[in-house]
Amino acid sequence: MTVIVLSGPIGAGKSSLTGILAKYIGTKPFYESVDDNPVLPLFYADPKKYAFLLQVYFLNTRFRSIKAALSNDNNVLDRSIYEDALFFQMNADIGRATHEELTTYYDLLNNMMSELKRMPKKQPDLLVHINVSYDTMLERIRRRGRSFEQLSYDPTLADYYQNLLDYYKPWYQKYHYSPKMEIDGDKFDFMASQQDRQSVLDAITNKLQEIGKLPKDWQPKA
Repeated sequence: MTVIVLSGPIGAGKSSLTGILAKYIGTKPFYESVDDNPVLPLFYADPKKYAFLLQVYFLNTRFRSIKAALSNDNNVLDRSIYEDALFFQMNADIGRATHEELTTYYDLLNNMMSELKRMPKKQPDLLVHINVSYDTMLERIRRRGRSFEQLSYDPTLADYYQNLLDYYKPWYQKYHYSPKMEIDGDKFDFMASQQDRQSVLDAITNKLQEIGKLPKDWQPKA
């Protein structure tokens, strides 16, 4: 079948689309651990102290997920190791990580990426990137309701979220591990609108057919 990885900023709807897409094409979803992540609340409370620990935690879980995905060859991941460095590089650039922490992180990431070359499948088949504006990002974060992600919890998150969007633009341009496509998360509210959801699913399945990962006569599973 195929391995699909999703990407996008906080609140873009990656987990929701992962579940929708997995059900539609009849494949297995892989979700990133967030609600049971013991480090994430610590990071939001003291970003400078916990940035390195949080990123190592995420890197470890993303490495485990991508290894399982590339072994099974039939799945969708709501976030992957391929965008991991974006977050820690941004935190380092705004003074939340030392040079030594950044060097250690990249050494670890590079070792993990080398290990992936030994997997039965070497890379994903498609990246689906959800692109959203700042306002849409904030609205979906508000709708999700995690207290530590809200601007009312920490007003400095406004700059953090805006910086994150700025980092995603060059990241997506440079991504080279697989074919890729963008979904306009402002135009298509695939979580609330059935019509928008179907438009997004049609775009993704058309892309999969274009790159030869779905047969031309393919029919949805659900």
